[in-house]
Amino acid sequence: MTSCAATTDGAAEPACRKVSPGLVRYGGRQGFTYDEGLSRESVGSRGLCMHHLTIPPGGRARAHRHDGHETAILVLSGRAVMAWGDRLQHRLEVVAGEMLYIPAGMPHLPWNPGPEPCTAVIARTDPHEQESVVLLPDLDALVP
Repeated sequence: MTSCAATTDGAAEPACRKVSPGLVRYGGRQGFTYDEGLSRESVGSRGLCMHHLTIPPGGRARAHRHDGHETAILVLSGRAVMAWGDRLQHRLEVVAGEMLYIPAGMPHLPWNPGPEPCTAVIARTDPHEQESVVLLPDLDALVP
């Protein structure tokens, strides 16, 4: 579904595209279900992806990191808690209206303590949303 328009010399030219989150959903390796957004696969992005996520109350990701790619998150509603660090030893809570930055390669594990769903817009410097996801199963048990 790459977005390109043909030029007069036959070369492909990138085009502006719009995506409506919620029309296509997919299960991420992290353990959440995402609404497809902007990525290499959906719009031909070369350096970023952006998608919408709703974490239900009690929902929790698997411990993971994104090798070589930074992440920015804007929480739209609700709240989430994230354990982060080499041994997930730090905790950080974000609520509606706050933004969160995760450095490239940083181990993290987010969850929604409830009572309402947490919705967020997630942007990453990896145009393939799942390419740089590295699961860290040895860290999962560190967060009850």
